[in-house]
Parts: sequence; structure tokens; C-alpha cells
Amino acid sequence: MLQSRLFAKTRKEELPGEMSAGTRLLLRAGFIDQTAAGIYAMLPLGLLVLQKIERIIAGKMDEAGAQRILLPALVPKKNWETTGRWNSFDVLYKVKSRQEAEYALGATHEEIAAPLVQKFARSYKDFPIAVYQIQTKFRDELRAKSGLLRGREFLMKDLYSFHIDQKDCDNYYEKIKQAYFEIFNAAGVGRAVHLTLADGGSFSKFSHEFQAATAAGEDTIYHCAACGFTVNREIKEDYPQCPECGGQNFSEEKAIEVGNIFKLGTKYSGPFSFEAAGQEGQNLPVLMNCYGIGLTRLMGTAAEISRDDAGLIWPENIAPFFAHLIVLEAKDGETDAKIRSAAGKIYEDLQKAGIGVLYDDRRQKSAGEKFGDADLIGIPRRVVVSTKTLKQDAVEVKNRGGKEATLIKVKEIDNFLKNENLG
Repeated sequence: MLQSRLFAKTRKEELPGEMSAGTRLLLRAGFIDQTAAGIYAMLPLGLLVLQKIERIIAGKMDEAGAQRILLPALVPKKNWETTGRWNSFDVLYKVKSRQEAEYALGATHEEIAAPLVQKFARSYKDFPIAVYQIQTKFRDELRAKSGLLRGREFLMKDLYSFHIDQKDCDNYYEKIKQAYFEIFNAAGVGRAVHLTLADGGSFSKFSHEFQAATAAGEDTIYHCAACGFTVNREIKEDYPQCPECGGQNFSEEKAIEVGNIFKLGTKYSGPFSFEAAGQEGQNLPVLMNCYGIGLTRLMGTAAEISRDDAGLIWPENIAPFFAHLIVLEAKDGETDAKIRSAAGKIYEDLQKAGIGVLYDDRRQKSAGEKFGDADLIGIPRRVVVSTKTLKQDAVEVKNRGGKEATLIKVKEIDNFLKNENLG
């Protein structure tokens, strides 16, 4: 992508202090734009990050045997009334049609997933079943000042599994728990994520949250100093000592919830009278689990965790591009033309080699401005073409967040970027 053609530009001005540091960087770097509190537009760079997160998550869900679907965003009132959440689930956005039919915008989709699967699963032979979607969710949050970390409109992956055997239900729960750790590791935030016992809210008595430790977090988690068992603030009073090792020394830390999983039992299948015929003809209750990851929240979490004073430092697997190619102008027109010709050839060669590149081809921008924008945007590798490097038939390569640059011969640059890591 040519940086000169990006309609979204970087911003130099500081943004309101109540925003988290990661959100301010995403806004200044041109990844997102705020439409209203808790509502953000994804700009080209931001959408590229989101699409890479989506591919990671979808890949792991497919590996776990789940089938991808897409459910409606408008959920009829009767479905919410069946489960008792029309009046108790206080974050619902409720709408009414011109025919006076009432709906809620999907905040979660148990009320659609359970009756949908019920239509097709009648016998024990049909189970287990796992379906997932990646879809926009809507929640009427009272506080929406933390950017992508707490939105009123956001992208979420929600998975629903259905079982007629408790052991199978528990085993699949553990399988997805492991898949979540693999997702967070692949997205570059795994080192900060803790499995945390939590209150299940309107879903179940208890649940597990995946909490990423960072000072920007709105949640508080407590770690057992002896074994690492972790609980969140809402249930800490239930554990004056650690249930795993008996320890009583807990450390406190701020964190962001990046995922959660719930054992629902028959809480949402029961109201729809969802049962299946067993091997001996008996009616068996269908058990459910649900599992959520906020894609936009995960993007915001990466921005909070992986940054420095100069800007973002994207983990490689979710960076919008792998390399940021920068051409530095020469004052002499003939020399400048040679530099730009060489940079253009490098750009084409890297693309042919399958290396994603943002090419800063902008004119009348100083080296300082270009380097500053590169640090702000945070692409993993910076590749510089200049009068100095061209004299050596080379380019200068630097790792975002690293201190030293390395001169690499032009003919070797694609292989170097594919195979080497800079310190």
C-alpha cells in the first residue's frame, strides 16, 4: 500500500487525557476514528489488523471442530422473554418496528443459537455440536470512555457448544480453554494473559475470564503468590484463601478482559425445552457452553500492551504490514529519481515475495517526519532507502522497538525479512 494514498493521516495533536494511552495512539496513528463515545470506525490500517485477528481466531475455532455461521443482529423480543432476559439484561438496545414488533440488537446470541440448533439436532447421534460467528454486537454501556476496551458497538467471536453428556461438555470446555491461550499467544498478548475465575453474571454462577495484565485495565485481578491461582474482584471475598494451595497471600493487578468462557448447563437450552432422544429413547436435556472473544477489544489490548513513548509496536502476526518501506528524498533531482526508482523496485519485489509492505512514498516530508510516523504506526520492520544506502547497493533495516539498524544488500532483502529477526 502506498502511504501517499492513505486517506487516513497521522495526527500530531494530543488527544483527551481520559482516553487510554493505547486508544490515543490508535487514533493518532490513523487506525480508528471515533464516531461517538464507544463507537469507532475502522480505518484501512485498523481493518487490516482486525482481519488478521479474525483469521487467527477463525482458524483455531475451525481446528476445534466448530462450524461458522452468521446470526441476525435483530433478536425478537419473544426470544429474550423466553429466557427471562428482556427485562433483566440491562445493556440491551431495544427497537420497535413500524408494525410495533419489538427487538433487541444482539448483545449476545444464546437466545438465537439455542432454538436454531434445536431445529436440526433431535437425537444423541447429532451431538456434540459447536457453532460460532464473528459479528458486531451492541451493548448500552454506561461507561464507554476506554476506547476499544469498552465499546457500545464492537466485533465479537461467540461460540456455542451443545452436548448431551456432562463429560463431553466439560472436555470441550477444556479444549476451547486451550485454544484461547493459543489465540492470545498468536496475537502477541499471551505473555500477559491470566486464566481468572470470575462471577458468571447473567450467564452462569461461575465462569473463566482471560485477563491481560496492564495498568490501562478496568478490572482488578488477584494472584495467589504461592501457586498463581487468579480470581477477579467480584468473587475475591469468596476466597479468603487459595482453593488450589491454601495460601492467603494475594497480589493485586489491573487487567483487561480479552475473553471469557461459561458453562451454561440448561440455563438457555431449558427455556426452549431443548431435549434430544437418547440411545434408549429417553429424553435427554441438552447442555450448553458459550465462549466469547472481543476482536476489537483484543486489538485495543495489543495497543495497550505493546507500545512505547513513540507509538505502537505491533506483534508480527497482527500487524497491518510486516515492513514499512521508507524512501528519503535527495535534494538533487537526478539522485532523487534514482532513489525512488530503486525503492519502487524493492516495493514490487517484496510484494511478489509475499511480504506485506506499507511504502512511504510521500514527497516533501523530512526524514524526521517519516521516522516519527513509522514509530507511531508501529509496523515490525522499517526498511529505509536513501542516498547513503544506495551508494552501498543496500537498505537500512531496523526492528520497531530496537536500537540498532542493519545494512542489507538490496538483492538479499526479501530473504532477510523472511528468515531473520533483528534484536
